[in-house]
Amino acid sequence: MKILAAVVTYNRLELLKECIEHLHEQTYSDFDILIVDNASTDGTSEYLQDNINRLGVMYENTGANLGGAGGFNYAIRKAAEMNYDYVWIMDDDTMVTGEALEHMVEIINASSKEFGFITSNIEWIDGSKCKMNEQKLIGNKSYFSDRVKLCREATFVSVLFPISVVRKVGLPIKEFFIWGDDVEYTRRISKKYPCYYLDDSIVIHKTKNNVGSNISIDDPERISRYEYAYRNEVFIAKKEGIVRILYQTAKVGYHIARVLLKSKNNKMKRIKVILSATLKGVKFNPSIEYV
Repeated sequence: MKILAAVVTYNRLELLKECIEHLHEQTYSDFDILIVDNASTDGTSEYLQDNINRLGVMYENTGANLGGAGGFNYAIRKAAEMNYDYVWIMDDDTMVTGEALEHMVEIINASSKEFGFITSNIEWIDGSKCKMNEQKLIGNKSYFSDRVKLCREATFVSVLFPISVVRKVGLPIKEFFIWGDDVEYTRRISKKYPCYYLDDSIVIHKTKNNVGSNISIDDPERISRYEYAYRNEVFIAKKEGIVRILYQTAKVGYHIARVLLKSKNNKMKRIKVILSATLKGVKFNPSIEYV
């Protein structure tokens, strides 16, 4: 069983160092580590190349900032091209606890049929659930043990994919750049395969705060980033059909109302981003790449 842990990083060297340390502390150690660097400018490349043997990692520089979506597309493609059996992906601010991978391997060995992915229990630094990474589960029925549930949707913060499934369903859509690529990809997979949420595979998402994305209260300098979120969500809605389209339409209306009621500044700018990005999503139609 060949497993590749692939970490996508961009200008967060100190977090990356900590992420690598946690990977080396896994109780299940029969895996390789690949760092995919979105052309960081903070010394990441120099540090990794100078310490690559000591760190025991492989290093790939994408040559440009491809965003999270492009970075994960690159990482999963490399895992397939290098003929790994599984790829375990995460951001550079993901701190895996000691038995995180061991419990995933237990599920791999226990599963008698092909599965789509395994996703970890993602906590924030205080031990509470990480709000931006809560998975969408399917009912309450347990599989293999009472700590395993069927999962419909997950984020790219500690999720393991069989490469055999990647070859069939394709890669994450790199044109998303940021936001929604993990939603689209995991939903694409869970429509065809059983996918598992694993409660005892615990990772810490070391974000600055434990709040989900919210354009109505986010900092003014981050408002433009939401153009990707709403555009990509419209693409997902178009792909999934009328029920999802109606849901997204209602969501846009709710978010505009929330801006009007709760935003303390830049209200019109926030609403303009929501509306313009939604309209861009109508024409946004990237294709799925295959290995």
